[in-house]
Amino acid sequence: MDLSSENILRILSKYKFHDVAVEELQKIHRIYSGMKPSTGTYTFSDGTQKDLLKLVGNIPVKYDGRSYNFPIQLWLIDSFPFTPPICLLRPTHNMVIREGKHVDAKGRIHLPGLHSWDHPKSSVVALLNEMIAKFEEDPPLSSKSTGENKDPHELLAFVSNLQINDGGSRPQDQQINKVSVIGGGDLGVASVMSILAKCKVDKLVFIDVAESSTKGGSSDLEIFNLPKVEISRDVSASAGSRVVVVTANAWSSDQSYLSLVQTNVDLYRGIIPNLARVSPNAVLLIASQPVDIMAHVAWRQSGLPPTRVIGAGCNLDSERLSHILDINLNTHKQAWVIGELSDNKVAVMSNTGLSSSVQPEIAAGSGSTKPLLDRAFELMKNRGQRAWSAGLSIADITNSVLTNSMKAHSVSTLAQGWGGIGAEVFLSLPCIMGSTGSTRLAGVSLGKEEDEKLRTSITSLSNLMSQLRM
Repeated sequence: MDLSSENILRILSKYKFHDVAVEELQKIHRIYSGMKPSTGTYTFSDGTQKDLLKLVGNIPVKYDGRSYNFPIQLWLIDSFPFTPPICLLRPTHNMVIREGKHVDAKGRIHLPGLHSWDHPKSSVVALLNEMIAKFEEDPPLSSKSTGENKDPHELLAFVSNLQINDGGSRPQDQQINKVSVIGGGDLGVASVMSILAKCKVDKLVFIDVAESSTKGGSSDLEIFNLPKVEISRDVSASAGSRVVVVTANAWSSDQSYLSLVQTNVDLYRGIIPNLARVSPNAVLLIASQPVDIMAHVAWRQSGLPPTRVIGAGCNLDSERLSHILDINLNTHKQAWVIGELSDNKVAVMSNTGLSSSVQPEIAAGSGSTKPLLDRAFELMKNRGQRAWSAGLSIADITNSVLTNSMKAHSVSTLAQGWGGIGAEVFLSLPCIMGSTGSTRLAGVSLGKEEDEKLRTSITSLSNLMSQLRM
C-alpha cells in the first residue's frame, strides 16, 4: 500500500498509534489490494470536522449467481486500529441505497464486528470479510429503475426487502418508548424509579449486572412487580431501547485510582458493545464513575456516533444553578455548569430567558454575569449528589430524548472542536437533547480563570485516558 504521498504522511503522523496503524494498513493491502488510501475531511454528526485517512475501493459481492462490485469507503479515526473505522457505501449515480439491517438510509454500514471491535482480535480484513458475507445475504445497493424492462434481480431484491421489513417495524409515531437501565445498586434503582415517575415509557428493563460492585436492588423491584418494569440479568433484554442508561461500576476499595478506572473499563468491555449491537439506534446515557472518562470509553467501545453517547455529567449541577439564579437571584436566565465533573468545573449563562422559545446560546463572558454565577456557586456548595438526586437528573435527560424536547442540558460529550479544544476528550458542555441524541451549542471565549480550569481538566483527562488499556 502506497503511503508515501505528502498528504497521507502528514495525516498519518497525527495518528496516536502510528506504527500499529501502518502495520494494519499493510495487512489490508495484502488481502484487499484494491482498497486505496487517501485523505479527506470527515464531518461528524455534531458538525465537528477532522482531517483523516480513508480507504476507498470495491468489495466483490455475489448475489443470485451474479457478481457485483460494491463501492465502499472506510474512514479511519485517529485512534485506529484501536477504534473501528466509520464504514460507508459510495453509491454511483445509477445506484440507490436499500436501507436494511446492516445499512441505514445515508449509507452508514452497521455490522456486529464494528460494535464488538476489540483490536488486535478485530481487524479491517475480518471486517471486510464480514461485510461481503452480510451483503450477499441482503444486498444494500440496487440499480436505479428506468421504468422499463426492470431487471428481475432488482425486483427480487425489492421483494426481499419487503419480506425483511414486513411486520418488523412500526411507524415513527407508534415507536415503542423502551428504556433500559444497566447496573443495580442505589443509583440504578433511583434511575428506574425516577424514569417511571417523570417519563412516559411503554417498557423499562432493569438489568442487574453480576460483575458490578453496585449489583443488587433488583430483587425488591421483582417482588413488588412494578407495572411496565422487566427485571433481567441478560443484556439482550435491552434490545430495541431508545435510551440505555448505564450505572454499573466495578469499584474495589483496595485498588489505586488508575486500577479502579481500569476495572470499570474492563467491565464496560463486556457490556457496551453488546448494548450497541442490540440497540443500534439508542442514546447511551452513562452514569458510571468517573463519568467523563467512562462516557469516552463507552463511545470508543460502542462504535456509535458521538452524538448518541453522552454522560450525565454536570446536568444536575446545571439544573440546580439555573434554579438558584432564577429563584434566589432573580435573573430568569438558564445557566450551565461545564467542564470536568470535579473542582475545575465552571459556570456559563444563556443570553435568553428561561421561558424564551428561541434556542439558547451561551452568552459571552462579562463582568456583570461572573459575580452572579460565583454567588450561585456559593449557594450550591452544600448540595451533595445523592443517588435519588442523580436519578432525577438522569430521568430529566431521558425525558428530553423520548419526547424530542430539544432542551439544553449540560452533558458529558465529545468536546473536540468546541471552543478551540483540539484533544479527544469528553467534557460537560451545553447540548440540545432530542430523539437522535445531542447537538452542542456553539462555543464561546471564556474568561482567563475559567479557560485555565478547562485546560487543566483536558490535560488531566487526556493523561488518564492514555494510561488505560482499551
